[in-house]
Amino acid sequence: MRLTILGGGGFRVPLVYGALLTDHAEGRVTRVVLHDLDAGRLDAVTRVLAEQAAGVPDAPEVTATTDLDEALRGADFVFSAIRVGGLEGRADDERVALAEGVLGQETVGAGGIAYGLRTVPVAVDIARRVARLAPDAWVINFTNPAGLVTEAMSRHLGDRVIGICDSPVGLGRRIARVLGVKNPGEAWIDYVGLNHLGWVRGLRVAGRDELPRLLADPELLGSFEEGKLFGTDWLRSLGAIPNEYLHYYYFNREAVRAYQEAERTRGAFLRDQQAGFYDRMRDPDAPALEVWDRTRAEREATYMSENRETAGAGERDADDLSGGYEKVALALMRAIARDERTTLILNVRNQHTLSVLDADAVVEVPCLVDANGAHPVAVAPLPDHATGLVCSVKAVEREVLAAAESGSRTTAVKAFALHPLVDSVGVARRLVEGYTSVHPGLAYLTQ
Repeated sequence: MRLTILGGGGFRVPLVYGALLTDHAEGRVTRVVLHDLDAGRLDAVTRVLAEQAAGVPDAPEVTATTDLDEALRGADFVFSAIRVGGLEGRADDERVALAEGVLGQETVGAGGIAYGLRTVPVAVDIARRVARLAPDAWVINFTNPAGLVTEAMSRHLGDRVIGICDSPVGLGRRIARVLGVKNPGEAWIDYVGLNHLGWVRGLRVAGRDELPRLLADPELLGSFEEGKLFGTDWLRSLGAIPNEYLHYYYFNREAVRAYQEAERTRGAFLRDQQAGFYDRMRDPDAPALEVWDRTRAEREATYMSENRETAGAGERDADDLSGGYEKVALALMRAIARDERTTLILNVRNQHTLSVLDADAVVEVPCLVDANGAHPVAVAPLPDHATGLVCSVKAVEREVLAAAESGSRTTAVKAFALHPLVDSVGVARRLVEGYTSVHPGLAYLTQ
């Protein structure tokens, strides 16, 4: 089976390949094709993968190419993990937004809109090429903003594109761990929302909802990441456990201030850190896997550090530093390729899952996965406070898609202005001016 990874020179690709190396079952991936526009990054990552595969019998063959069409032809699965504008673009997204006093985070608020406006045209081109060159392939989208990009691609690929994120999985795992669930895989997680905008409303083990027990115990509730981030009183008020990214909504002023006061933004940190990794890989004698692993550990330990500092949450627990998005992707791929039926929280077209959204809106909900793809499971209606946020952010995503399709600068302003974390039409106009001045990828916004 052939797997193509777009953004194959990306820093997290070795996580995917490492997971593939543990799979020895029939129908496994036997060939991995890495595609990237940067040949130097491809070379660096290929070296890491070669060291990972050393001594592993029947390790998947790895090839690399800068030709997109060549990479797509013959693919059974396509992992899309592109970053349009690179980490320099992410750092610019943060800087322009913070200068206006609003959040510039990669997927949330003004930064997420800017990233989406750059990424959607490229993602749509990829979707069209997949439909032409590999019409039977399944596309698993890692690219952020994951829900928005998946919805853009779904307009050309239908249900053959599925978005993934490890945040809901990590949240469910933490809740199960503090509740003493021995096998988290046996728990049913009642999770619903959009990507980076969802809530766990229940966690059922053997048919019993264990979440009320957690909410009733302040000590237990405050013992894990989300309890520390949001505070036990707020979680009990909500009657649910929010995805960690909702900290940007519930504590927006504090988050913006922390980012403004930080020595470097997250994007700038990752830009500099990863530049160091790729520079080191220019040395043919550098121990590639060792250098990559050390860089990865630092990256994960500093994840959402400004939010944790604002909340007084302290350092991340060691159990939360193992990542997870690659495990979700591989579980999804195996379920489809082998008809190994499973349940995963995924970004898929709504169909009739959430009544407040139309059928084509991409949502993040539990799905039953089999050889025919991912099928969203019916969920209870959202509470009013969640409905407001979900509908508002989905409306913004639709404006981003409309701007990307039409090239309308006016529609782009509308997308920024309607976002709940951008508090002024004037600010929205200045954001569009700022972003178009620093991002060549937004030159299409001319109308």
